[in-house]
Amino acid sequence: MGTVTAACLASAGHHVIGLDFDLQNVDRLQKGIPPLFEPGLENLLQQEIREGRLSFTSEIREAVEGIDLLWIAYDTPVDDDDRADVPFVLDRVRQTLPHLRGRPLVLISSQLPVGSTRSLETADTTFAYSPENLRLGKAIDAFTKPDRVIVGIRHDRDRKLLENLFSTFTNRIEFMSVESAEMTKHALNAFLATSVTFINEIAAICEQVGADAKEVERGLKSEARIGPRAYLSPGGAFAGGTLARDVAFLTAIGESKGVPTDLLSGVRTSNNQQRQWAYRRLQTVLGNLNGKTIAVWGLTYKPGTDTLRRSGSIELCERLLESGVRIQAYDPVVKSLPPDLAGRIHLFDSPLAALKDSEALVVATEWPEFAQIDGERIAGSMRAPVVFDANRFLAKQLESRNSVRYFTVGKA
Repeated sequence: MGTVTAACLASAGHHVIGLDFDLQNVDRLQKGIPPLFEPGLENLLQQEIREGRLSFTSEIREAVEGIDLLWIAYDTPVDDDDRADVPFVLDRVRQTLPHLRGRPLVLISSQLPVGSTRSLETADTTFAYSPENLRLGKAIDAFTKPDRVIVGIRHDRDRKLLENLFSTFTNRIEFMSVESAEMTKHALNAFLATSVTFINEIAAICEQVGADAKEVERGLKSEARIGPRAYLSPGGAFAGGTLARDVAFLTAIGESKGVPTDLLSGVRTSNNQQRQWAYRRLQTVLGNLNGKTIAVWGLTYKPGTDTLRRSGSIELCERLLESGVRIQAYDPVVKSLPPDLAGRIHLFDSPLAALKDSEALVVATEWPEFAQIDGERIAGSMRAPVVFDANRFLAKQLESRNSVRYFTVGKA
């Protein structure tokens, strides 16, 4: 998030200094090498560095000298149980604050629980809060072309600076209190998470009663009170830490304040069940998985990025390995695997090569190139043409093909 923020602000004409305490990160960024793959980011970094609008340092005094704004853009670390390492961010902010001169505004975008901004405030420092809008694979567009920007301010005097800052990207700025802005981020992600789990529970019932969850989706989205952009597409569980982190923030706050959060508490349980959909369906269709060869298309957290952290595909692969499965995988940006998976997952250099001798294919990450492969070539490359495609990504090629057994979420 910090790299995208810095590069996009520089491209808007601002003079930006990126501060990070990891010397290796700073060295790579100074060379224009981003911390992970993101379409367009490397070119943008290198261009802004060449133009002299963007630089990076690990020295606090060098970074904050003469600044108008300190933008906190750490990605808050989250563990495998969706618990956020909030002190990681707060400690680094507190490490920086004593070096500020001239009372620059501190703008926080890191994913922190409501009340975190207030906990940092001092008599000498003014804070504002604008929740991040990071979307891996579309991060630059999400930052530079937002639908709107939420900004929480403590003082009206900060409004003009922030209007000038964000007006480069949008003319729709929703100003509110700091706590309301923090809470808006929690509520937004919790609403999206609840929507995903809701439709997937409906889809699970559809599979049992002969209904088609995609048709139900169409019925819902054509309702004016719901609308076409609702998060109501039956498919895989939500992965990564972003949605789950805000659900966890809200349930923890509710527990600490004595406020029941029965609905939100059920979201994670339901989503965890949906994460097992492909594994359950593989067992149901193939029986004992021990000794089976299964192809997996896509390993990254989502298309458009090379990160494997919190990837639903990797979680599936690990469970399949425990069941004695031989995994043949292809991902267009993954050329090597972490030590704990290298040698256990067999990587291939093309999607069709990964299908050879396989008894099933799982479409795990929806890279566009998969949708360009003819269904007959997919079926002909497999020992047994059985395909598990939670989100119906390959429906056009496979759904009506009698030679393929095609399984999707929400359809018997």
